[in-house]
Amino acid sequence: MRQRLPLFGWLVLAVNIIVILWGAYVRATGSGAGCGSHWPLCNGDVIPRSPVEETVIEFVHRITSGVALMMVVGHFFWIRRVFPKGHRTRWAVTASLIFMIIEALIGAGLVLFELVGNNTSLTRALILALHLMNTFLLLGSITLAAWWSGGAPTIHIRGHGMQGGMMFVCLIAVILLGMSGTITALGDTLFPHDSFTTGIFHDFRPDSHVIARARFVHPMLAAVIGMTVMLTAAYVRGISKDAGVRRWSYIVTGMVLLQGMAGGVTILLLAPVTMQIIHLFLADSLWITMVMFAAHVLAQPVLQTQVYPASQAVLAETAPKRFAKEQSQQNKPVDAL
Repeated sequence: MRQRLPLFGWLVLAVNIIVILWGAYVRATGSGAGCGSHWPLCNGDVIPRSPVEETVIEFVHRITSGVALMMVVGHFFWIRRVFPKGHRTRWAVTASLIFMIIEALIGAGLVLFELVGNNTSLTRALILALHLMNTFLLLGSITLAAWWSGGAPTIHIRGHGMQGGMMFVCLIAVILLGMSGTITALGDTLFPHDSFTTGIFHDFRPDSHVIARARFVHPMLAAVIGMTVMLTAAYVRGISKDAGVRRWSYIVTGMVLLQGMAGGVTILLLAPVTMQIIHLFLADSLWITMVMFAAHVLAQPVLQTQVYPASQAVLAETAPKRFAKEQSQQNKPVDAL
């Protein structure tokens, strides 16, 4: 039974990615108001009667979201049954359940406050950006729960020096990049262009909507953050001898390049729905690979740095064997999650 737990965890992750991509399809097609301002009912009914296309699209998203929620709940109880109290896998799956509940509440709020369809308010843009951040945290926690349930080593938060700090910065940067991408995608839906050149001039007009004018921010951030992530991967790969760390550094680099190319194609083709879905899938994949890369880096054993007083310095000179024995007993791994 326990052997199937990691497989179920990865299945939970896959289902949630599918639900996320369908949610992007709902937004890109303007179908978010397909069930009106009703939630959890759809136009006042449990099952919509004579639904139009937009209603079907939104209703399917609600059904699949419910399935994803039930799978996260099942994952939560399965892990609690298998692993003891305080185990890192329990922490990860508990976080996934919390983020899943927040995800559902945000989705309900968007519908109930009518922040869907053709709504062009800044409130909608802000909520969608926060929605993306919560989505990334949900995917990250499910990923760690699935990985740890298979017996993967724990991570050490402290003691990794520069590479630990670089991992943290890259993770935050990728989240911010995803948030800016959400606002850009919203602008592409609400303010579509007829051509690439006219779109550029339109976005920089003083009377253009702020969401439309903010579209240029995402490509600039993508270039800076993408280069930062690749340089970080190269740096860590250069100093690490661990095969897992090196393998994931290459995967992260490949994902950044692939995502960059997809982003360029999306811009040139004026953000068709298909490319928006592909771009989001690659964004989710990049985030998951970043989480796995960081987890492998932080799973490397770290020893506390010892500062030896003068008495120990004398001991090291007069009785080196005794000194070495004492230090081997004192050097313990730092606290881990």
